[in-house]
Amino acid sequence: MKARTARVLPILGAFLGGLALCFGIIVLVNGRGSLPLASQAAEIGGPFHLTDQDGRAVSDQDLKGKPALIFFGFTHCPDVCPTTLFDVSEVLRGLGPDANRVGAAFITVDPERDTSASMKDYLSSFDPHLRGLTGDPDAIKAVAKAYRVYYKKVPLEGGDYTMDHTAIVYLMSKDGHFIAPFNLKRRPEVAAADLRQYF
Repeated sequence: MKARTARVLPILGAFLGGLALCFGIIVLVNGRGSLPLASQAAEIGGPFHLTDQDGRAVSDQDLKGKPALIFFGFTHCPDVCPTTLFDVSEVLRGLGPDANRVGAAFITVDPERDTSASMKDYLSSFDPHLRGLTGDPDAIKAVAKAYRVYYKKVPLEGGDYTMDHTAIVYLMSKDGHFIAPFNLKRRPEVAAADLRQYF
């Protein structure tokens, strides 16, 4: 009996530890914690120089002075990107006039196809506060690295391709520091109220 108990206790301990870790990851991904993540805050974000959908130069400095929502994706994305941008648009709409006090950027991970013109056409379906940012492959690689974004070209049949990529909405502070992943899985008015605390 003692031998059996000795075998069971380490297994039970490992199970409970794994459960706690999974819960912590779920809380992080859902953005339920409102406190900054100190160890990650210094690691996510940084300088970048890109071009918006109107052909204007944009840097990380242009997003400072107001909290910002930043999402990486691409215009040929079949589902995740348009759904996320729609949800961000709903939050901005829920802010009413306060939407002017928030920055919102959609940064492409597919600079080969996502020119300023194609970004402008694509974003015409979403809230006008959203800025589409693109650049040459090196500039996109640099900003993706700064935000710890994974992306990879995936070939499809017929010579076409899609992109695998990180699908987190980054909430950045007024001074350009990472706060937390922003949770869009709630009513827009609730998400808008949460965002207001960072004005």
